[in-house]
Amino acid sequence: MDDAAPRLSLAFELEVQIGPAVEFGEVGGGLKRMVPILGGRVFGRLEAEVIPGGADWQVIRPTGVTDLWARYALKTADGAAIVVSNTGVRRASVEVSARLAAGEQVDPADYYFRSSPAFETGALAHRWLTEAMFVGVGERGPDKVRLKVFEVL
Repeated sequence: MDDAAPRLSLAFELEVQIGPAVEFGEVGGGLKRMVPILGGRVFGRLEAEVIPGGADWQVIRPTGVTDLWARYALKTADGAAIVVSNTGVRRASVEVSARLAAGEQVDPADYYFRSSPAFETGALAHRWLTEAMFVGVGERGPDKVRLKVFEVL
């Protein structure tokens, strides 16, 4: 069954502008934060703008692992609206996790950042997003997140 192993194909990339985190304190075993999504763009097989107003909800555990749940919307070049729900995990040393949380620029080789985005849309031209599985590989910058989204084939 080796030939049944999934393959990945780069579908598109997102560059998401983010605002300063709002911290809620220690909740559920870690530091609860909300990072506002201010906008951005999508390029590749999908061309779209990130609509301002979404957020990435995070719990930063004492071990340096961050649980991520982002929810936001896209508006495609052809006018379609798409909802994105993206769960993920970012794993780093406690020191690197603290630098990321402080908004510092950190080499992506110093941490693990993976996600599994899911999409909702009624637009027939973009139905392919609702009929496949995707995996994201992320990079966190001081004021943006870059995400490469791969379709699982």
